[in-house]
Amino acid sequence: MKLKSKLLGAVAAGAMLSGAQVALADAHIDEITVAYFLEWPMPFQYAKVNGTYEEEMGVGINWVAFDTGTAMSAAMASGDVQLAVSQGVPPFVVAASAGQDLKIVDVAVSYSDNDNCVVAEALEIDKDTTADLEGKRVAVPIGTAAHYGFLSQMNHFGVDVTTMEVVDMAPAEGAAALAQGSLDMACGWGGALRRMKEHGNVLLTGAEKEELGILVFDVTSAPADFVAENPDLVAKFLKVTADANAMWNSGENTEEMLAVIAEDAGMELEATRDTIATFVFPSVEAQLSERWLGGAAQNFMKGVAGVFAEAGSIPAALETYEDAVDTGPLAATQGM
Repeated sequence: MKLKSKLLGAVAAGAMLSGAQVALADAHIDEITVAYFLEWPMPFQYAKVNGTYEEEMGVGINWVAFDTGTAMSAAMASGDVQLAVSQGVPPFVVAASAGQDLKIVDVAVSYSDNDNCVVAEALEIDKDTTADLEGKRVAVPIGTAAHYGFLSQMNHFGVDVTTMEVVDMAPAEGAAALAQGSLDMACGWGGALRRMKEHGNVLLTGAEKEELGILVFDVTSAPADFVAENPDLVAKFLKVTADANAMWNSGENTEEMLAVIAEDAGMELEATRDTIATFVFPSVEAQLSERWLGGAAQNFMKGVAGVFAEAGSIPAALETYEDAVDTGPLAATQGM
């Protein structure tokens, strides 16, 4: 399995680029670039479409869609992206472990049921017959939440990953390949995961994964120097996001928001409704608590890094991931 060299090459390049990144100061910014995912419906998109971010922040925003969190890390390393919305924790951990100076600034979404691996229906493999997965071909977006989930599930079932042919594919590509019958299993999230399920079955439900400690959540991340030099701008961005989440969580204007979110996500309305129903958007107070950015998230990152290090996907875990979180801007939103 040639995962290590591929992943290490990507994160090493990102770490080198991050050292050359030029930070922008609040007073000199006219426009920033923000990364996000298509087919990943979230309340922030209602504010995105309505121009609320630009209005509240006083800057132009170039929104760019990405396929994976690892690509987001690379774009932040090169200075092309200043904020990444809903980056998976595993790709963040991979980049941070390689030396890229990134900061988590909020918890974007929790979604245990919306990130998983699907086994081709023709194999008729379930959680009681997982030994049959050895030697099989699986598509995994390397360095992402899906990759971490795949490794954790295989470890739980005692499946030797080194016997498998692991192919690095974005979720959409994996879904297409699974449908064509050229894969035995594919891992991913969002719309791609829904399409995968049309041709196979999951081994563990979201609740079953959580019982094993396999959490799945995304964060908003940014280069450390950008956050340090633009705390007010980052806080305003997070405030708009928090207000959109609160509006969604209230249950008011749901249909109005849903229609806008669906169009921006590039999804059908009912597919959007089904997907977002599996998401949880924690309040600012919850995010700042011990359960999330007050300590649990940092401990979880240490565990994720341990799994990747054991699998040989990164050289080693950092001693601590405490410095990878900056709650200053998020805390500042409470006074806005």
